[in-house]
Amino acid sequence: MVAELKSLLLHIEADARLAAAAGGVVRYLADAAGLQNDAIARLQSAVIAACSEAFEHLPVDHPQLQIRFTRFSDRMEVALSHQGEDSRTVGLDSIAGFAAQVGGTGSIQVVLAGFDRVQYETHGGEAVTRLTKYIGQVTPRI
Repeated sequence: MVAELKSLLLHIEADARLAAAAGGVVRYLADAAGLQNDAIARLQSAVIAACSEAFEHLPVDHPQLQIRFTRFSDRMEVALSHQGEDSRTVGLDSIAGFAAQVGGTGSIQVVLAGFDRVQYETHGGEAVTRLTKYIGQVTPRI
């Protein structure tokens, strides 16, 4: 009997091959959740793009990106976090106001449109970008 993956934590260096591996994890989770192929491909591309963007913000003294993938009954979450004294959330400068600008010209904005919610947090020298995709229901209003 094979257990279903519900949570996975990756620590990766700034390497495009590792970003592709992170995209593979979200592809697996999305497929297991029953999403359609086009939605799966958008989520996979979004995670790879978010990792690539995060790589640009990794501090020299701690060049690791932590990615936590979690599958809940109603959603999938991908949380990208990194350390640094001047930590910034992934793409905060380029995707601030993301929800209102999905039709904008920024390529990262269009890519992240596969997710239903993009949240940013900073605390204790750590920056976290949380990408959420709701499964089987309408996205809750905030």
